[in-house]
Amino acid sequence: MNKNKEMLSGVFAPMCTPFENDEVNISGFEQNIKTMNSSSLKGFFVLGTNGEFKTVSETERVKILETAVGAAASDKVVMAGTGVESTRETIRLTKQAAEIGVSSVSLLMPNFFAKKIDDEVMINHILEVADASPIPVVLYNNPSVAAGITISEAVVEAVSVHENVVGVKDSSKDTWSANTAYDSDGFSVMAGSASYFLDLLEKGGTGGVLSLANIIPDACGELYNLYIAGKKEEAYALNERLVSLNKLVSGKYGVAGVKYAMDYAGFAGGAPRRPLKALTGEQKKSVESDLAASGFFN
Repeated sequence: MNKNKEMLSGVFAPMCTPFENDEVNISGFEQNIKTMNSSSLKGFFVLGTNGEFKTVSETERVKILETAVGAAASDKVVMAGTGVESTRETIRLTKQAAEIGVSSVSLLMPNFFAKKIDDEVMINHILEVADASPIPVVLYNNPSVAAGITISEAVVEAVSVHENVVGVKDSSKDTWSANTAYDSDGFSVMAGSASYFLDLLEKGGTGGVLSLANIIPDACGELYNLYIAGKKEEAYALNERLVSLNKLVSGKYGVAGVKYAMDYAGFAGGAPRRPLKALTGEQKKSVESDLAASGFFN
């Protein structure tokens, strides 16, 4: 198997950035990774949507990446989000992440000038970053946090032939299926949600970046392992439980729900960084009830 294909085969946790009094809780973040090292996760996606990457300063970003690389076990892959609004700055942050020691970078598309970000603009941006990057580049398709900007099938087709563009993490229910047509020895398609992770594997995808891996990493890793081992009946039974819980936590409450569920599970979650709000008392009770009923914490 191609080494980049191998790198993206499995389940990644989209690491949350824990905050205490609106300050990054580095020790909590480090302990989260060290605890997850013993799980069957493939690795850690740092500074993505769950990591609230747009709310952290560059100094904080560097510290978070240094901590992740330093704490991750040797068999875990660390992927970092480096996509920002300009190609120039994206290249700088990508090179910085490579120097720190991450294995690959993930690019969310520029979206501030959304009306001007067409397929040609995205293709040029991706290829320029890929040419300059010292490490493999993974596309991050998430229109819900990118002003509706969608990495189209045409964009994937155009850039997937570049030797340094090694995959796409797709968090759009509208595009992931079409993108599996480009899954090849040198290009991987990963699910950005538990809701279609198993379906994507069935279509030839390689892995997933699942919010629930912040809370129950072993169960998420087990789902992948069961499927790969051909134990599909067990995989589908576990998948049904995971999808149901995902809807009640991440799907319903977003990052705030995931972080509170992390606290419940013994990880450092904390509140989102302002202006996002933490869960209310009633919402916390709802999450606690759903987690208790899920059977994952017996």
